[in-house]
Amino acid sequence: MRKKLTTAVVTLGLTALGFTIPTTAQAASGCNAKWPGRDGYVRAWDGYDCQGELLGASVGNDWSWGDVEGDFQEQDYNRASSVMNSGFIGGKDVVAFHWIAGMNSEYACLSPNEFFVDNLSRNKFTNGESMDNSIGSHRWVTASECGAGTWMS
Repeated sequence: MRKKLTTAVVTLGLTALGFTIPTTAQAASGCNAKWPGRDGYVRAWDGYDCQGELLGASVGNDWSWGDVEGDFQEQDYNRASSVMNSGFIGGKDVVAFHWIAGMNSEYACLSPNEFFVDNLSRNKFTNGESMDNSIGSHRWVTASECGAGTWMS
């Protein structure tokens, strides 16, 4: 009886202070739920928060998301709304996403420490264009290859 009363008083006191005691665990959703750990890939989805169709997953560079080669092909060009960098840490661990095919156009960089961007409409390429539905290619680079103001969040 004394243990039940003590537990009830403590619970009531914590509740009065604004604390709650979780009764069930909540499952992660969206990009958080799809985080695979460090597996060496860059991924992109056509929906926000890593939802919708997985457009591709690649361990290498992709010259054009609109051709028939590489892990991103044809219909993937200009469709990404969220991206993930689960690349290995060290060396070329940053993904530079490019506005058009060829990996030498306007770009923005995703650090491996950022993990993912769940809404590309918050980010812009170096030419000021929105990144949402605008990625044409990507390549792995070092952090020193990314200029000031090019980091995605």
